[in-house]
Amino acid sequence: MAKKSKIVKDRRQRELVAKYADLRRELKAKGDYVALAKLPRNSSPVRLHNRDLYDGRPHGYMRKFGMSRLNFRLYAHDGKIPGVHKASW
Repeated sequence: MAKKSKIVKDRRQRELVAKYADLRRELKAKGDYVALAKLPRNSSPVRLHNRDLYDGRPHGYMRKFGMSRLNFRLYAHDGKIPGVHKASW
């Protein structure tokens, strides 16, 4: 599990990206790069890093499910992810 400070930082950064999304879109459409540069640095979606929704793990992230490979395996075996089941042949 990731440190609580990293999880809180990631949540706060995602809120900042959502807050400035419309303004960033307008400024980019106008081509006003001076005003765009004055926005907070962490409001850029490029600076986000994918983390597991449950424990904040940054590695082994599966984008389709929004979780790390470890939690994916755990929840898939418990049958908590719809449409996913263990393969057998």
